[in-house]
Amino acid sequence: MINIDRLKMATDGVQIEDANLIIYLEENSLVSTEDYVPTSNINKKQIYKTALGILEDIANSPSTMKNFKSDDISISNFAENLQSRIGQLEKKIRQIPNDDAVIQNDSGSNFTYMFTK
Repeated sequence: MINIDRLKMATDGVQIEDANLIIYLEENSLVSTEDYVPTSNINKKQIYKTALGILEDIANSPSTMKNFKSDDISISNFAENLQSRIGQLEKKIRQIPNDDAVIQNDSGSNFTYMFTK
């Protein structure tokens, strides 16, 4: 799987042209045709940051923030749900450690150095 495919998974349901997805990826120092490395926290974090950028751009579009009603179906609170998802994604990004700042101890838990000499 390559980076652009992983980004499409993260933004499932959002219709964006590949050319625009490539720009979003490049803004976060990712190359669309490079392999996605699921074991790399940095790669994962960059994909999530890219997805976050896409959602923030959608949130900045006033036309997507209105309520819709079609026949018997009502789509409301889109802005609230989108902001909630943005908040969840920001939290997830903060919780992913950087590869180079984390060591694993004998019990398997991660420990991040807060202070250096």
